Amino acid sequence: MSFLHNKNIVLGVTGGIAAYKSIIVVRLLKQQGANVRVVMTDAAREFITPLSFQAVSSNPVHSSLLDTEAEAAMGHIELARWADVVIIAPASANTIANLTSGSANDLLSTLCLATSAPVAIAPAMNQAMWAKASTADNIDCLKQRGVLVFGPASGEQACGDIGEGRMLEAEEIVEALEQMFNSQMLSGVRVMLTAGPTREAIDPVRYISNHSSGKMGYALAQAALEAGASVELISGPCALKPSDRIKLHQVESAEQMLQAVESGITGIDVFIAVAAVADYRPQRVAGQKIKKTDETMMLSLVKNPDILGTVASKSDKPFCIGFAAETEQLEHYAKNKLQQKNLDMVIANRVDSSDVGFNSDYNSATVIWPDGEQVFEKTTKSRLATELISLIAGQYHQQKNGKP
Repeated sequence: MSFLHNKNIVLGVTGGIAAYKSIIVVRLLKQQGANVRVVMTDAAREFITPLSFQAVSSNPVHSSLLDTEAEAAMGHIELARWADVVIIAPASANTIANLTSGSANDLLSTLCLATSAPVAIAPAMNQAMWAKASTADNIDCLKQRGVLVFGPASGEQACGDIGEGRMLEAEEIVEALEQMFNSQMLSGVRVMLTAGPTREAIDPVRYISNHSSGKMGYALAQAALEAGASVELISGPCALKPSDRIKLHQVESAEQMLQAVESGITGIDVFIAVAAVADYRPQRVAGQKIKKTDETMMLSLVKNPDILGTVASKSDKPFCIGFAAETEQLEHYAKNKLQQKNLDMVIANRVDSSDVGFNSDYNSATVIWPDGEQVFEKTTKSRLATELISLIAGQYHQQKNGKP
């Protein structure tokens, strides 16, 4: 499965004959499992129709800066938050100049200013335009600002000229995007994660559970894989499917999750407990469906095992990261968890809002470790996972190398 699996990609299309290749870029990205939204400039629509991109992306095409169907009528903000990466292909000389100057006179340029996601361009223009000193200066400026430049290629152009300026082929652009998510920060490191809810049976029909969707845990598993780690995922019941390069163990209850963790924890370097494990389970599970008789029913509960605490208490424990899903006093409870369970890091996030946390595609987090903390603002769970794995990798390697 590709590193682009479940990545949110905004493809900007500007005016140029190479726009026809962008259709192939979208199709290939979709084949890699990416989610694609297309933003077109007015000039791009002179070369190819929005309907073509809507057909291959399965999403409406965006072109208006003020979108009445977007959140608060500001489509650029919605797309800026949604994107894991923005790629402009083709990127015309005019678009490159606008990006360099910081213009915000259309949806695409405004989006590039508003997003915190990486921005990449695939230049496409006549060879004489590409050779101009002004274009070279603009490209150098964008590179210094962190914009990635894919190409251009050299060869015969639509006008009949031969030279540099052709947009890369669609396959080359997709390959370059895929490499953006292949950091190798955790190369050779074995990572185990838990994800999703647990279900604690009451009878053969009913159970106790919670609202966890598993999205954050699965996103972290994918991000760890992209960082070069060997990944095992212990998952409670959820509707998600991980990369086929992730070793998946599916369980139902907290006791089953503990058993799966303990059977595979030997040799694990990093343990990330993302699962929302039920704190209690019914003391007795009825063998048959309990019939509704009285107006009330008493259910006796007993504590479930503490999976994270069990792993963190081992004499040869791995680097342990816990999650603290809270509705109040976020940092207070997270710091207590860090100390009481002998953890290396705690990732605290609020779950009392529909905008972030359970079931949402977005999240925010405060990460706390013994001598520091870092706040991550609201973003997609996919992008947050990449940022969290980068931080975790840095802290893990510092500890492994004995650095303070």
